[in-house]
Amino acid sequence: MDVEALKRDACAAIDAMAGDLVAVSHYIHANPELAFKEEKAAARLTAEVERAGLTVERGAYGVGTAFASAFGKPGAPEVGILSEYDALPGIGHACGHNVIATIGLGAALGLAKLGARLPGRVRYLGTPAEEAGGGKEFMAQKGAFDGLDAAMMVHSAGFDIETMPCICVATVDVVYEGVPAHASAMPHKGVNALDALVLAYQGIAALRQHIRQSERLHGIITDGGQAANIVPARAAGQWFVRAPDAASLARLKTRVEGCFQAGAFATGAKVDIQWAAVDYLDLKTSWPLAKSYRRNAEALGRTFVDLDTLPAGMAGSTDMGNVSHRVPSIHPMIAVGPANVVIHHPDFAAHAVSPKGDRAAIDGAKALAMTSIDLFCDARLRADTRAAFEASAGESRAALAKAFNSAAPMEAIGGCGCR
Repeated sequence: MDVEALKRDACAAIDAMAGDLVAVSHYIHANPELAFKEEKAAARLTAEVERAGLTVERGAYGVGTAFASAFGKPGAPEVGILSEYDALPGIGHACGHNVIATIGLGAALGLAKLGARLPGRVRYLGTPAEEAGGGKEFMAQKGAFDGLDAAMMVHSAGFDIETMPCICVATVDVVYEGVPAHASAMPHKGVNALDALVLAYQGIAALRQHIRQSERLHGIITDGGQAANIVPARAAGQWFVRAPDAASLARLKTRVEGCFQAGAFATGAKVDIQWAAVDYLDLKTSWPLAKSYRRNAEALGRTFVDLDTLPAGMAGSTDMGNVSHRVPSIHPMIAVGPANVVIHHPDFAAHAVSPKGDRAAIDGAKALAMTSIDLFCDARLRADTRAAFEASAGESRAALAKAFNSAAPMEAIGGCGCR
């Protein structure tokens, strides 16, 4: 089998549809939608899949704005290619998910154009709610990634790099209920919910002195009362708790919850602590596949930054981490804007529809398609990929056992990645 010819033809197909792909990217960018509400983006992406002659399932795996399309040779190695397309509150696509969505679409359609020559099978998945909610974990609970030999996506950034440095994150919403009273005439009749929250906030601030450098705690007060002359009957906040692995995250969550309970105990307020349904796990990069992706991207003229040149402690979180503990996965990053403009900044949103952003959408699609072809055609690469994954499979199973709370609702709380 002529692997290079397959790559050339897949890339040529992506070039031929480049104008349509860029139009999709710009459409999603112009219509930003939050987690689990990405109706326009999902509709546009699925329409493009059908226009290419492929079947697509909408509302796949129990998630309303998810979709799935599978094609290729039955029984052959199967790759999952993922698109994300949710936006950020207030700043739209400042994480470049319009580019991410287009990369996945272009890679899938480029491989589909190989027709009967495609030496493997593709499962193209639309995965909502990465910025908040953990859509991939909900899909995984319904089998979205079962049986895959690998899962792949590419994330927007200010530079090209083999993987995104990622740690675990858990999100918690806390609400204190007190008793209202006139703050001057009869304060002794009240129970101050805000005092309870402030005590918890200060406790967590003190806790920061006694956690590892690889761990992070950050939160905000979302409700501090209604008027200064009323003892606050309700106060609320949200925190992100981050740690390098699932075991450390579980321990840190317990310590943070102790701070919340202490605020209630000290003031007499009642407390309701609600952890999000999904903990985002650390990203378990498949290095054999990541190296293959880098070779393919460099063949397109892209230049990479080495991981060891990044600032110490630079890490985000993503629900792709949860996928990576189920199947071998890669999550490289591609330069959409300049290195000095960070994701989740309004300026980054502008770069996501710049000529550089458009070029990244096409190059990323080509690199993913070529990496898929490598996996389909190279038995040694598949063996190395599987061996690397199995080396820590036990730890992955333990991490996944703690990552999902089936009793919690599917809603847009959770921590992105990208942040």
